[in-house]
Amino acid sequence: MMQLAKRIADILAIDPAAPALEFGGAWQSWGALADVASRLDQVLTESGLGAGARIAVLLRNRPDFVPVLLCLVGTDRCLATLNANAPDDKLVADIDRAAAPVVLGLAEDWNRPGLLDAVAALGAMALDLSGLQVLLPAVPALWQNSHAPAVAIEMLTSGTTGTPKRIPLLASSLEKALISAAAFEKGRREDETPKLRSGVQIVSAPLAHIAGVTGILNNVLAGRKICLLEKFTVSGFVDAVSRHRPKVAGAPPSALRMILDADVPKDALSSLVAFRTGTAPLDQDVADAFYEKYGIPVLQNYGATEFAGGAAGWSLEDFKTHRMEKRGSVGRLNKGAEARTVDPVTGETLAAGELGLLEIRAPNIADGKTWVRTTDLAIVDPDRFLWIKGRFDNAIIRGGFKILPDDVVNALQQHPAVREAAVAGMPDRRLGEVPVAAYICKSGIRAPSTSELDSFLRARLLPYQVPVRMIEVAELPRTPSMKVSLPDLRALFDSMASA
Repeated sequence: MMQLAKRIADILAIDPAAPALEFGGAWQSWGALADVASRLDQVLTESGLGAGARIAVLLRNRPDFVPVLLCLVGTDRCLATLNANAPDDKLVADIDRAAAPVVLGLAEDWNRPGLLDAVAALGAMALDLSGLQVLLPAVPALWQNSHAPAVAIEMLTSGTTGTPKRIPLLASSLEKALISAAAFEKGRREDETPKLRSGVQIVSAPLAHIAGVTGILNNVLAGRKICLLEKFTVSGFVDAVSRHRPKVAGAPPSALRMILDADVPKDALSSLVAFRTGTAPLDQDVADAFYEKYGIPVLQNYGATEFAGGAAGWSLEDFKTHRMEKRGSVGRLNKGAEARTVDPVTGETLAAGELGLLEIRAPNIADGKTWVRTTDLAIVDPDRFLWIKGRFDNAIIRGGFKILPDDVVNALQQHPAVREAAVAGMPDRRLGEVPVAAYICKSGIRAPSTSELDSFLRARLLPYQVPVRMIEVAELPRTPSMKVSLPDLRALFDSMASA
């Protein structure tokens, strides 16, 4: 990643005293970030962990981790992500599976039960990021998997449908994705001279997710100041927008619902000319309501951990010219990307406009030449616009009838009392699987009775699509990227059945 490494070093050196990162009202300079990154590089090098070494990091949305990202990307090491917000037992299991020779984290995590024991069993070095203090020395003789040459990030997937998987992202793919991202920003070029910009960009996406990592790195490469939020909240987001007045901000689709439900005043978001969203399905009615209330276009994008970022998305120009014609699309394929759909059973390539499993080929995906099959059902039209119609591996088979959960979710979210809904399949002795649903009510609105909701859905769905059980919840269980966690949703219904 020579181009990225040089670019990061050049940006950090332009004006070391200039503000770079704000968190909780406190600023750090570019020079302060560079100093921590340099000291971390020295500690790792002295421990025999140079270029290509696998470095596991207990990631949180805290300023401590920004120089860690800059160090690892800027020195050709491999970042093995760990989600510090996971429960203790899951985090211990993730550390064991990662089997990295060093684990970095904050003091609050090193005090959690089982973590130091898990690191010690691997012979790994435990490093407290506060002052870069070594809590456990490395025992190289016990190392199982110390290096991953040419891999920039081993990113855990969001775990929407099951146990998170560790996806290796090649350094070359990450570099292509980040460098080419400049083409999507007005006034930026891939080959421009490094410079610091005056604007501030808000990053609320989890750093344990690819959207958070690329959010930090894209802004650093642009020389743009960052306001880091520990997590998305309506009050925190509105405060950051009000103070920093960005032209573009973003968050998952659930955030749009939260902002509308909180009835945030239009003036509070008046600096925004666009709102970018992704990581989960977007209800187009919600996007339209947001645009009608605030006059802010909602620009959806589509990507995956395996893609090191996005593969398609809406530009402001496309929104102005194709908003109604391509309504519901996740946008146009990125420059250099190709997409097609195939029959889920036979693998036969389908004609443009036909629904099938999505396959993508792009410079930043795999070797840039191979078609990569996703689990998403999609339509690609002749104008290169992409529609995502649900996940094939999420389909619920009820007595031989296939149910796509997104169809049921969309129907539920049409009810005037429902803010957000989620649907999962539960085992059934007679039918194999049956759909169940949980939903959040809008503020100040009475929850509908089960019979009311059942009647509402039967007017919009086929009988076999209607959930056998529907419950109101205060919050839906979520992954770090704010997607609904289907395993946790099923566990919720399991616990209610056994209670």
